[in-house]
Amino acid sequence: MSLFWTRCGVLALLFLSGCATVQSPDARDPWESMNRSVFSFNDKLDRIVLKPVATAYRDVVPDPVQKGVHNFFANLGDVWSAANNALAGRAQETGDSIGRVVVNSTIGILGIFDVASDMKIARHKADFGTTLGRWGIHPGPYVVLPVLGPATLREVVALPVDYQANLINQFSEAATRDTLKVINLVDTRAYYLGASDTAAGAALDAYSFIRDAYLQRQRYIQYDGNPPEVDQPVDEDPNLE
Repeated sequence: MSLFWTRCGVLALLFLSGCATVQSPDARDPWESMNRSVFSFNDKLDRIVLKPVATAYRDVVPDPVQKGVHNFFANLGDVWSAANNALAGRAQETGDSIGRVVVNSTIGILGIFDVASDMKIARHKADFGTTLGRWGIHPGPYVVLPVLGPATLREVVALPVDYQANLINQFSEAATRDTLKVINLVDTRAYYLGASDTAAGAALDAYSFIRDAYLQRQRYIQYDGNPPEVDQPVDEDPNLE
C-alpha cells in the first residue's frame, strides 16, 4: 500500500477512535460532529484541487477519449464486481459481470469500448462492503473519511480487501500504478461534476443531503432495489455488539 493511502487510513482510525462519544440526533450518524469536520476538509480540498483539475479535464480532453478512459476503469471494476457477486451467491449478476469483462476486454479492446452495454448485458456493481452486507453484516455508523469521502463502518472494514483486489494495484511498476490512480481519480471526479453541482444547489445543508443520498443508495444496492420499509435500529443490531 502506498504511503499516501496508508496515511489516509491512519487518519481515519484516529478520527474514529477520538470521536466515538460524539452525540447526534440521527442514530445512523453518531459521529456527526467529527464527520462534518472531515466533510469540510474534503470540500475545501475538492474546491481548491480536485474540482478545478476535473473541470479542466472535462473541458480539454475530447469526449471520445474521456468515454474510453471511463470505460477502461469501469471494466477493471467489473472484474471485482464479478468476484463479489459470486461470493454473495448471485448467479445472474455473476454471469452478467463475467460476460461484461469477457466481451469488453476482447471486442471492446481492454474495455475502452463498452460493447457489453450495447449488447444489453447489465452492470451490477459490487465491492467487498456490498458482499458483507449481503452476508448480513449491518452497515454500522456513517463515517466521512479524509479524501475518500462517505462510507459506513462496514465499508471502512472492507477497504483493505477492496484495495488489495483493485487491479490497478497489481501493476508492478510504481510509476504506472500511480499514474493510473491519478487518472482514475480525475476521471471519477469529472464524471460526478454535474451531480456535485446539483447537490450544492439543491440543499441548504450539503452534508445532510450527501449523507442521506449515500445511505439510501447503499440500502438500495444491499437489497437489490427492494429495501424494507423499516430497517433494524442500529443499537439493536447484534453485529455491532
